[in-house]
Amino acid sequence: MSTYYAVVVFILGTVVGSFLNVCIYRIPNEQSIAYPPSHCTNCNNYIKWYDLIPIISYIFLKGRCRHCGEKISIKYPLIEFVTGFLYLMIYIKYGIGINLLKYITFISIMIVVGMIDLETTDIYFKTTVVGVIAACVFLVIYIYMGLPIKGYVFGGLLGAGVLAIIALITKGGMGWGDVEICLVCGLFLGIKYTALVLFLSFIIGSIIGILLILSGKKSRKDYVPFGPFIVIASVVTLFFGQSILNWYL
Repeated sequence: MSTYYAVVVFILGTVVGSFLNVCIYRIPNEQSIAYPPSHCTNCNNYIKWYDLIPIISYIFLKGRCRHCGEKISIKYPLIEFVTGFLYLMIYIKYGIGINLLKYITFISIMIVVGMIDLETTDIYFKTTVVGVIAACVFLVIYIYMGLPIKGYVFGGLLGAGVLAIIALITKGGMGWGDVEICLVCGLFLGIKYTALVLFLSFIIGSIIGILLILSGKKSRKDYVPFGPFIVIASVVTLFFGQSILNWYL
């Protein structure tokens, strides 16, 4: 592993994370992610470039708007850091190559989808369709490279199919947005890892759901978004999937 490339990948991740923050905030509000430029949601003053440096600007501004002093949510630098960290981990695991580009694209889409679902309990088709298109682009690249894609196609069918059946049986107990997320996961990860994502997402969801009920934060009748559990499971699978499968087998 090259230290230079590791630093570059991490910085790239934080920059992309800053853009993901824009998507997470604006997409549910049906705003353009390109215009207007970044601005304070309290005083509407445009934010200068030197106040948009990922993580660093938040520290120097002490978490407040330069113009009006409004407090800036800690989630913004956290998402920037987490994105940079995940990019770095992908580089360490997969090195420089098509898989690095493929999986940082996948992780970026998952962060946006998962955070929006966590905050709004909604999954927007405009986010998942980007994931499907991006996955198909990489499948075309695989075909050009002479690599098999059947496992990825079947992965998409498995992920979407299982949750679609659950959605039909439960009549709303599982959202169709979750079906779209699993379609994206399947097309990116393949059938073997998609099966693991499904298994882990139900386990993680069950554990967190029980903890929320026991803590009194949720009741049995409250809706808990399932998308974030799929995202967490997909991240775990991306990094530890083969080790988990080897241990299980």
